[in-house]
Amino acid sequence: MAVTIPVYCVDIGSVAEGNFAWSGLGVGDQPTEDDSMSGLAEMVAADLTAEQPVALGFECPLFVPIRERPEDLTSGRAGEGNRAWSAGAGCGALATGLVQVVWLLREIRRLVGARPAFLDWEAFMRSGSGLFVWEAFVSGKAKRGGHLEDARAALHAFRRAVAQPTVVSAITCGEETYSLIGAALLRSGWSTDVAILRSPCIVVRADGGAGQPGGWA
Repeated sequence: MAVTIPVYCVDIGSVAEGNFAWSGLGVGDQPTEDDSMSGLAEMVAADLTAEQPVALGFECPLFVPIRERPEDLTSGRAGEGNRAWSAGAGCGALATGLVQVVWLLREIRRLVGARPAFLDWEAFMRSGSGLFVWEAFVSGKAKRGGHLEDARAALHAFRRAVAQPTVVSAITCGEETYSLIGAALLRSGWSTDVAILRSPCIVVRADGGAGQPGGWA
């Protein structure tokens, strides 16, 4: 079943250096794309104010595993292949995302007020309202040659993923999770439940073609 709620995806990166961009499909599949963080916050807030459920994705690691053995702590998550979250590109996206994700969530909440936030797709669908947050995974052969193009590729991959009977995350921890997006939702006021610090989110991988894995490089 096609899911046609407003969906936005952010390619995380330095605003000052022109490495930040976002793509969205609003009500009626109206496309919107820009490189303005405040513009994105305003678009998402407008949809939420109109009582539209919204899905918002970020291309940066939003959760990491906490493993038992110290030597395994920086190993990749299941599904990352040879593009671990702890490698150079993944670390850069994670660090930038730590501040940009919180800024965007805080600004959206300032504009729209209290709304429910979800990391679980089924719970979001049952609610029929609020903000669903997901992680985008775009790299390797999936890269489209620009930040805006990458955000667009992830957005369409999300639409395809959630149209399936069962939504399956492309990346998992398999062990105890440290949820960076959970921390961001707490810090920005979207949640008060500290249990969210253990909650992963859905990861959607943009298709890099047959046999081509995604990654952070």
